Amino acid sequence: MTHPTLLAEALKHHFGFDTFKGNQEAIMQSLLDGNDTFVLMPTGGGKSLCFQLPSLLMEGTAIVISPLIALMKNQVDAMRNFSEEDDVAHFLNSSLNRAAIDKVKADVASGKTKLLYVAPESLTKEENIEFLKTVKISFYAVDEAHCISEWGHDFRPEYRRIRPIINEIGKRPVIALTATATLKLQHDIQKNLAMLDARVFKSSFNRENLYYEIRPKTPTVDRDIIKFIKNNEGKSGIIYCLSRKKVEELAEMLQVNNIKALPYHAGMDGQTRSENQDAFLHEKVDVIVATIAFGMG
Repeated sequence: MTHPTLLAEALKHHFGFDTFKGNQEAIMQSLLDGNDTFVLMPTGGGKSLCFQLPSLLMEGTAIVISPLIALMKNQVDAMRNFSEEDDVAHFLNSSLNRAAIDKVKADVASGKTKLLYVAPESLTKEENIEFLKTVKISFYAVDEAHCISEWGHDFRPEYRRIRPIINEIGKRPVIALTATATLKLQHDIQKNLAMLDARVFKSSFNRENLYYEIRPKTPTVDRDIIKFIKNNEGKSGIIYCLSRKKVEELAEMLQVNNIKALPYHAGMDGQTRSENQDAFLHEKVDVIVATIAFGMG
């Protein structure tokens, strides 16, 4: 068991935070003690830290299975900023070429990499399974774990293969994290990951810092959007559209009205998508107009 003072010191040393939020400390301790752990926590509650800090304290590499390529890149960049060591975190997904994949595997094999983010599609590739069998793994983190369940709105069939692949690579503790889980969905996640005996942590979803507003769509919706953005100068946001065509049209319309906006959808080439995402993250543009491909796939 890691002493609470040491865990707090590690939090301050690696991430600069003075205190834990909610259940974070207990969740980390559960994982450090070698327990399977189920975490239900709202977005913004600090789920990522629950596996990031333990990975730095444990021997080996933590395998983080995530369906969100955009989020993977964001988290890897953030980890590198905290540690100032580029090889502390890597991702393995379809956006990488062969040279980049070889570099990732070399860093992981050397023991330098503490966090390896893997898309479920990449995890199921035979060459990656064979590689991970040679790696000392600290634990597995299944992020966005609701994707495992047919009862969930983001069901991903590849997620159903995670447990058999873990068994093949080598059993280690599993932490499953989600912001979306009814009791039925939670049971399905735990059953599918063979972690029915996991320690369960649930956080309140009452977030006083969030404000929601629903407005009726008017015939002048484009004009309404421009007015809203210009009334919130200096702020950033994402506008989601149902089609790629609408994404392109709306982004162009905002640009014509002197709003720094860029499109993002699955029909664009990978490099342009990546450049637009980085421009948004680095505050070079204020608005991303996107389909749900922004963050997915």
